[in-house]
Amino acid sequence: MTRLSVNINKIATLRNSRGGNNPDLIQVALDCERFGAQGITVHPRPDERHIRYADVYALKKAVKTEFNIEGNPLEASFVELVLAVKPEQVTLVPDALGQITSNHGWDTIQHQELLKRLIAPFKEAGIRTSIFVDPVLEMVEAAATTGTDRIELYTEPYANDFPTNPTQAVAAYRKAAFRAHQLGLGINAGHDLSLENLAFFQANVNPLDEVSIGHALICDALYYGLENTIQLYRRQLK
Repeated sequence: MTRLSVNINKIATLRNSRGGNNPDLIQVALDCERFGAQGITVHPRPDERHIRYADVYALKKAVKTEFNIEGNPLEASFVELVLAVKPEQVTLVPDALGQITSNHGWDTIQHQELLKRLIAPFKEAGIRTSIFVDPVLEMVEAAATTGTDRIELYTEPYANDFPTNPTQAVAAYRKAAFRAHQLGLGINAGHDLSLENLAFFQANVNPLDEVSIGHALICDALYYGLENTIQLYRRQLK
């Protein structure tokens, strides 16, 4: 069964907008787990505009399911943070400094040697490594030689195309996941997955180990409540 990891960045954004500790990020993470989340994801950035580095240390002590830290490994502070915290998984994303949200995967051909160097210390520390990639066979094949354990398929193009042509939208992802599995890679996915498009994606992309969902899930929780929303997402994955 595909696991659901809840990205709680938006909770930190809401907290930071007023200062103080409301909502309580740690309590929300614990509640997500209690309501059925099988992992917690955070994406700290150097400006700490949502998740703060101190949050990451606190969450590591609190989270009982899988803890996944996403970020740009070209930032020395991010690498130091991950190696100090030792989460179950680190997801390497090629973000630019100040980028609002992730919008593309790694060029695993051009950055092959760089990725090998970046991944090595995480692997040595016993941290499962995943790298963000677009659903392009050449990028998946090159990812397999970097030393990564998994890839995370960047799904914004799928989400954009899903309303008009679901079959076409998912086609490249089906091929990418199949090839990744052939090469011995685990497969994660994330970005703009939602209640509307998640079940179709999961049914057509196999195998699929994990999805990481934040923005849509937190938006849905405003209407349905957090506990009910997490259960709705879990049902889409069954």
